[in-house]
Amino acid sequence: MFEDFTKPLADRMRPTALADYVGQQHILKPGKPLYEAIASGRLHSMIFWGPPGTGKTTLARMIAQHSDAEFMPISAVLSGVKEIRAAVAEAQKIQQQQNRRTILFVDEVHRFNKAQQDAFLPHVEDGTVYFVGATTENPSFALNNALLSRARVYELNSLTADDLLDVLNKALTDTKRGLGSLGVEIADDIKLQFAQAADGDARRLLNLLEIAVELASANGTQTIDEAIAGEVLTGGVRRFDNQVDFFYNQISALHKSVR
Repeated sequence: MFEDFTKPLADRMRPTALADYVGQQHILKPGKPLYEAIASGRLHSMIFWGPPGTGKTTLARMIAQHSDAEFMPISAVLSGVKEIRAAVAEAQKIQQQQNRRTILFVDEVHRFNKAQQDAFLPHVEDGTVYFVGATTENPSFALNNALLSRARVYELNSLTADDLLDVLNKALTDTKRGLGSLGVEIADDIKLQFAQAADGDARRLLNLLEIAVELASANGTQTIDEAIAGEVLTGGVRRFDNQVDFFYNQISALHKSVR
């Protein structure tokens, strides 16, 4: 079955099985609690903390699939207590009518205020939903202690260059979901340029690759050369956060470099 090619490449290439997931081996190898929970379908509430494009949403979807649970996503950017209540009501209905569990996935959970975060607590306590939150902010500062005490925090790291090259090669060779049927040609050194420009973010990498393929096609070729790479990768902005961890990490690196 072929994917809907009107969807962005990054969405089409989202892995659905642990074997296809790239990176995060510090929490996703046999014997680690999260790996064993996913592999066995045992659910618990959790929070994924990490930079953009590191697989937080993908992990949540994968957990739901492996545990035969309903996956119910809401975004803290667009939702409030009304939407939380509606999601909980739907989860109760699924529990009663289908005897199935529900994973309530909350993207950008740090954007919810205290009252909104508190709205989850009784439903996590009674098992109506398993709460899975995704955040780019340090949960110790961004989330309520009451919510933190009910969910295990897993930290996801930026993807390495090797991880990103793996993601890129999968996209180039996959004929059902990726670009394999197009016969795209790209030299190894240019692949590395894309991996470095993505700055640890798989979504950014695949978006850049998709733009490059479209530009090459507009030029009547399937080859991504230095000229096309230069057009696509020029002006890349590295990740920066002036409030918490990335700020301190980059300031520390600056201090060390000038000593």
